[in-house]
Amino acid sequence: MGDNDAEEQDSFPVQTDEEAGNRDNPRRRVRRVEKFHKNVSKWMLPEELHETYLERANCCPPPIFIILISLAELAVFIYYAVWKPQKQWITLGTGIWDSPLTYRPELRKEAWRFVSYMFVHAGVEHIIGNLLMQLLLGIPLELVHKGFEVGMVYMSGVLAGSLASSIFDPFSALVGASGGVYALMGGYFMNAIVNFREMRVLLGVFRILVIVLIVGTDVGFALYRRFIVHEAGLKVSFVAHIGGGIAGMTIGYVFFTNYNKELLKDPRFWMCIVGYIVFLLFAVIFNIFLSPAPA
Repeated sequence: MGDNDAEEQDSFPVQTDEEAGNRDNPRRRVRRVEKFHKNVSKWMLPEELHETYLERANCCPPPIFIILISLAELAVFIYYAVWKPQKQWITLGTGIWDSPLTYRPELRKEAWRFVSYMFVHAGVEHIIGNLLMQLLLGIPLELVHKGFEVGMVYMSGVLAGSLASSIFDPFSALVGASGGVYALMGGYFMNAIVNFREMRVLLGVFRILVIVLIVGTDVGFALYRRFIVHEAGLKVSFVAHIGGGIAGMTIGYVFFTNYNKELLKDPRFWMCIVGYIVFLLFAVIFNIFLSPAPA
């Protein structure tokens, strides 16, 4: 009997500290993910939608659009900075003006330039500023609204920016993704304004002040570089910032305030789409028949 009892005691599994730690790791990871999604919901959605978001929250699909577009912009910048060295690291260089991606008014018949200009940047501070803003804002937005919505808002801002520039500043060139970045900020800003009462007061005030500060500083610098600093070469337009922001405050606002709703049944969506198409058609006619810029 004594031997049998000893054998039974020996066969009982003993849990080591390492095994217990391995078992706790998944729980810790789950808690970290839940905490992360709670923070995302606080920043991106009114309080009444927090629980709905947390019930559905996952990283599948991941925020692939904003990451891929950022990598593409960075790759093009490195190409012109390293393989086509034109003193491009800090300021504008002739290499980007000769790029088939840059929007130039005399080459506007090459229609892809109205979109491709977003891949070309005017220096280190330009690319870093745009990448930081679109990653810090775009990734949380894409976690909530997914890639299609964020991609539509971003690209509508890019196109609206170049078309607005071709109308209101027709002799200026365009580089940079500011139109898309400002579309994200415009949509987020309108969401913060409209849902201000449903969000925590201090958080709402902070969000609005941060956006106003960033936009004010960036636009102020763009105006300074455009009208006060007289650099040799082509003038870079600042109108794309405004055009992208307006696209964000209309189309972006509709997309970002329709979480957990059927977008196609929202009349605001169709109003924005019709308005955008009318603007697009007018801009096309203007550039073909009315633009004072050389062809």
